[in-house]
Amino acid sequence: MRGDRRSTRAAGTARPRSAGRTPSVPTPEIDSGTRLALLFVAFAAAALFIVLRIVQLTVLEGPSRVEESRNERQEALVLPAPRGTIYDRNGKILATSVSAATIQCNPLEIDDPQGEAAQLAAILGGDRATYEEALSNKEGNWPIVASKVDTELGDQVRELKMKGIYVLDDSKRVYPQGRIAGQVVGMCNTDGDGISGLESQYNDILAGEAGTLEIERGAEGLPIAGGVHENTPARDGSDIVVSIDLDLQEYVEARLLKIVEEVDGTEGSAIVYDGATGQIVAIASTPLLDPSNRAYIEEGADTLSPISTAFEPGSIFKTVSAAAILEQDVLDPDDTIECPKMLQADEYYITDAHERDDEVFTFDQIIAQSSNVGIALATEKLGFGPLYKHIERYGFTSPTGVDYPGESAGYSTDSSQWSKVQSYNVSFGQGISITPLQAVRFYGALTNDGVACTPHFLLTDSQQANSMDEGGVYDDSAWPTQQIVENTQAIEPLVGMLRHVVDHGTGVDAQIPGFEPAGKTGTAEYTEDGTNYELGVYNISFVGFLPDTNSQLVCFVGVKEVPGDRVTTPAFRDIM
Repeated sequence: MRGDRRSTRAAGTARPRSAGRTPSVPTPEIDSGTRLALLFVAFAAAALFIVLRIVQLTVLEGPSRVEESRNERQEALVLPAPRGTIYDRNGKILATSVSAATIQCNPLEIDDPQGEAAQLAAILGGDRATYEEALSNKEGNWPIVASKVDTELGDQVRELKMKGIYVLDDSKRVYPQGRIAGQVVGMCNTDGDGISGLESQYNDILAGEAGTLEIERGAEGLPIAGGVHENTPARDGSDIVVSIDLDLQEYVEARLLKIVEEVDGTEGSAIVYDGATGQIVAIASTPLLDPSNRAYIEEGADTLSPISTAFEPGSIFKTVSAAAILEQDVLDPDDTIECPKMLQADEYYITDAHERDDEVFTFDQIIAQSSNVGIALATEKLGFGPLYKHIERYGFTSPTGVDYPGESAGYSTDSSQWSKVQSYNVSFGQGISITPLQAVRFYGALTNDGVACTPHFLLTDSQQANSMDEGGVYDDSAWPTQQIVENTQAIEPLVGMLRHVVDHGTGVDAQIPGFEPAGKTGTAEYTEDGTNYELGVYNISFVGFLPDTNSQLVCFVGVKEVPGDRVTTPAFRDIM
């Protein structure tokens, strides 16, 4: 029995398994082919990731990263553009640009700022310490060592081949005529931009476009060899031709200085204006400006007061009142008016400049003898409301549109606000402000069938098609005109009355042998505080032209704060 039990176990009779026990499953073996396939897939995935990353860095992000890197190592220096030349009407140069050199430095390259400063001072002059300060400024962004020096000096500095010193081609503004037409031309600042006169008015045309010089830097800001190159060349500015006649301008300035001295005035102004075209042929005011010498510029020298400063015109404005009266057929030159020696207005009295008795004047005599009482009574017949409408139409309440910065529009309140005394005063040019330019525009219309032309300087610029015809005449059609004298039948009698002013009236000193000038004198009171008129001193003026000639030039000459009874008519005579 015992043997039988052993035999049974030896035969491998199975014992019962415990409940819930999981039978073990043998792990299948991976063959070599499968392993190679998995390795290939992993390698392909890694390679694809690397390729995609390279594409991202080079194609998608590459340009911006290159640009960022380039910007970090690159400096751009400005290359100023030479400004265009300003010519007078006859081709004479009023302002131009000549070659110059600007010296800049990279302090990071400079090992011996003191020694290089000494060499610069020996060539350029000036204080060595100033140069040394620029050369030692390690935090500076390419400091300017010297600006717009003569090219010969720039060449001498370039020949020294000093480390960290760069000599750049530049230009500088020069004014070969000095103070002649200096106020008209104006000035530029140190950056080369116009800041006054026509330099400012036409800066966009004259300035051109600046260029850039790129300098690539490596470690510590040192330039990379071959890394200096011009990225954008400068584009020169355009030339302009203006209406000024240099020879006449020179004479007008000299004669203006003389008349101011002759009549003991404080300052003067003069204009020569072409009533047929609107061209300003000569214009000046004292003190004069020399843009080539800025060591001392007198206050007000950089503006043209005939354009920028309004004044109470006095009796030259009587022509305006007379024109309105004649246009409306209120009076003829031979019609008479009883003119008392004093005319009451509110609590005031109007009188003439010279004491007289009660008289009967023709309208022509009122203008010739410049009677304040007479023109006040004549204008009262017209009505002060209609007078104001004519003042507006004649252009005395708005700017002329001249191409020069800082024009004044003058000033006048509406006639509805005038008291009786102010109404009288306006008729003879007190209580209203105008500019001399507005005056010559109006008088110019009397030479041009009642058409007023826009005063202007610009004749042509090199950006436009040539505006000169074969006969040498400039085309002024781009400048607006206006028919300001609507009843042109009034012009001939008015001009006749203005001739009598010069022939036997207050303007006899304006007589020119062989001609019959027409014009009007002006003697105006003025106020310093805006309320009270100064006693015994006046602003005096004359404006006129030469009828029945081939010239439609109008000339104004005025002087301010003149003591006593004096005139500017001799200056008008000499200029015309």
